[in-house]
Amino acid sequence: MRIEDYALIGDTQSAALVGRDGSIDWLCLPRFDSPACFAKLLGDESNGFWRLAPAGHEMATRRAYVDDTLILETIWKTSTGTVKVIDFMPPRHANPALVRIVEGVSGIVRMTTEISIRFDYGSIVPWARRLGGRLHAIGGPDSVWIDTAVHLKGSGGRHTGVFTIAAGQRRSFVFTWHPSHQPEPGIIDPGEQFTETSRFWTEWASRCWLPGRCRATVIRSLITLKALTYSPTGGVVAAPTTSLPEHLGGVRNWDYRYCWLRDAAMALDALTESGYVTEAGAWLDWLLRAVAGRPEDLQIMYGVAGERRLPELTLDWLAGFEGSRPVRIGNGAAGQLQLDVYGEVLNCFYRARKLGMPPHDYAWTIVSRLMDFLERSWTQPDEGLWEVRGPRRHFVHSKVMAWVAADRQVRAIEELGHTGPLRRWRAMRARIHAEVCDRGFDRERGTFTQSYGSRELDAALLLIPIVGFLPPEDPRVIGTIEAIERELMTDCFVLRYPISESNDVDGLPGSEGAFLACSFWLAEALDLVGRKDEARDLFERLLTLSNDVGLLPEEYDPVQGRHLGNFPQAFTHLHLIHTALALC
Repeated sequence: MRIEDYALIGDTQSAALVGRDGSIDWLCLPRFDSPACFAKLLGDESNGFWRLAPAGHEMATRRAYVDDTLILETIWKTSTGTVKVIDFMPPRHANPALVRIVEGVSGIVRMTTEISIRFDYGSIVPWARRLGGRLHAIGGPDSVWIDTAVHLKGSGGRHTGVFTIAAGQRRSFVFTWHPSHQPEPGIIDPGEQFTETSRFWTEWASRCWLPGRCRATVIRSLITLKALTYSPTGGVVAAPTTSLPEHLGGVRNWDYRYCWLRDAAMALDALTESGYVTEAGAWLDWLLRAVAGRPEDLQIMYGVAGERRLPELTLDWLAGFEGSRPVRIGNGAAGQLQLDVYGEVLNCFYRARKLGMPPHDYAWTIVSRLMDFLERSWTQPDEGLWEVRGPRRHFVHSKVMAWVAADRQVRAIEELGHTGPLRRWRAMRARIHAEVCDRGFDRERGTFTQSYGSRELDAALLLIPIVGFLPPEDPRVIGTIEAIERELMTDCFVLRYPISESNDVDGLPGSEGAFLACSFWLAEALDLVGRKDEARDLFERLLTLSNDVGLLPEEYDPVQGRHLGNFPQAFTHLHLIHTALALC
C-alpha cells in the first residue's frame, strides 16, 4: 500500500498505522520510539502485522474518524452484507492496549483475521501459548496478551481466525502489551474503553476556541498534533514513524520519532493559538528538563522523556518501504548545530506568554542563558533548518531566526515586564539584521539567498515576512517570493532547495519530493503581500492533498501524485494550522 493508505490511531504515548486493507502494519510499544512489534510497513509480512477484514476483500469501501476523535471506523460493503471495524487505543492507565471491534451493519459477512507478532522491529519471533483462554506471546522484554472470543489457530508463527458477523452483532479483540517480567495484565472491557476514549478526545477537541470555518479546517490537524504529544512529559514527536522515504528507493530515510525543539515549539505555538495553553505549559516543563545544564550543550532534538543519546543505527533485515534503504533508528542529526532552533524556542516562549501562559521565572532564566550562548555563537556557520549532512554554511534562515531570538527577548522585556540586558540585545538584533541584508541578499537578482555568497534559493526564506524580519511590502521580500516561485516551484509545490550534482548542500545522493510545509509558507507569504486570492487558491489546493481521513505527510511527489516521507508529519500539520489562522 501507499503511505496515504494508512490512518493513525494512538493513546498520546504511542501510535499505530492502520491500512485501508484492515492491516495494522506499524506499532511501537510502549513509546513512540520503542521497537516495533508490527513492522510490515518497512519490510514484509514476516516482520509483523495484524489484518482484520472480510474474507477475499482487499481495500475498504470507506473509512473515517468518529467525530472529533482518534477512533477509526473502516467500512466494507460486500456482496453479502456490510461490516464495520472500529480501531482505537484507549487512554493509558496501566498498560498500552489496542482495541479492534467488528460490528455487523447489514447482512452476514465472513471475516478473517491474521496476527503475526514480531518484536524488535520484526527480528524476534515470540513464543506463543494459551493461558486461561488468553493468547500470550513473549520474547525478551516484551509480552503481549490477546483477548477475544474468536478462535485463533496458530501455525508458522502466526495466528488466524475465521468467523461470521451478522447485522447487530459485535466481536472484539484486545491487544495488551506489558513488560514480560511483570504480572499478567487484567482484561479490559472494549465497550467501556470505547466510551472512555470517545469522551477523552471529544472533551479535548471541545477546548478549541476557533470560529466555525477555521475550526472545521484545522481540527483534524490539532487532534493529530495532540496524538503526537507524549503525554507523560509533554514532548512532541515529529512523526510516529521512521524511514518512510523522501524519495522512493532512495537513502533519504530518517527516524522522526523524537522531539525536535523547532517542530515542538512551532506545534505548541499552533496549539496555543487555538486555545490549548495547558499544552504549552507542559511542553515548557519538558523543555526546561531537557535543556537543563550548560546552554552550549543544547541539542536540536531529544527523546520523548528528554534523552540526549540517540545513536543512529541501520536495521539491515528490513527491506525498507518499497525498497527504500537503509532503514534507520536513532538520528545522528541530534549532534548538529542549528542556530535557528534558538529563535523558535524563544519565539514560542514569548508567544505563549502573550497568549496567557503564566509567568515562569525559572523559564526566563533558562531562555536568557540560551540567549547568552546565541550572542556568542550566531556568527558561526551551522547545518541549518534542513539538517544538511554536507559542509556547514552561513544559512540566511539561521541568521534570521537568530534575529527572531533577539527580537523576542527584547519584546519580552518591553511588553511582558521581564528583566535583562535590553540595550545589548537591541544592539545584537540590529547587527544581525544589517549583516543579513548585506551578505544574504543578491542585489543583482533582487532576492535573498540560501547562504552568504550563494546564488541558490531556499524555501525557508519565505519566513522572512512571516516572522517579522522585514515588512511584507519591502521590495526585497516581494523579490524573494517571486524568485522562489520561478526557481523552486512546480505547479503548487515548493521545493526546499535545488538538488543537483552541482549543489552539494545536503551531502546526500538522489532527489526528494516537495516538502509540504514550504507550500504552506508560500500561501501565508502571498497573503501577507496582498495576493490574497492566490493565497487562498493555493491553500485550498494543498488541503486536497490530505488523505481520506485528513492526514498529511512530510513530502509529496507531484509526478506520481503520492505521499512521501514520515507520516503523519507534525511539521506539515502545524503549518496548515498557522496558514489557516492567517487566512481566516
